[in-house]
Amino acid sequence: MSPSFFEIVQLSNGDYALRRIDDDSAPLVKISFSEEAREMMEDRDMNVAKAMIAAGIEAVGNVAHDIDWEDEDLDAVDPQPSYTLH
Repeated sequence: MSPSFFEIVQLSNGDYALRRIDDDSAPLVKISFSEEAREMMEDRDMNVAKAMIAAGIEAVGNVAHDIDWEDEDLDAVDPQPSYTLH
């Protein structure tokens, strides 16, 4: 199996996305900033999106070994709310 390469792109609506270079299907991750957030970042939104994606990849790498990927456990999980407050 050949390695996958990823790219961060800006979509036509201004959102940022992480996708495989060789795959035109839906992006793996999308990041959307409000107009107010874009103004506060003063044209550094691409850098912030890159940092957010890098942090997400690092977090997944740190916790991936703690996740039990058994299918039977997925059926027992309660539905999560549509948002997470941090």
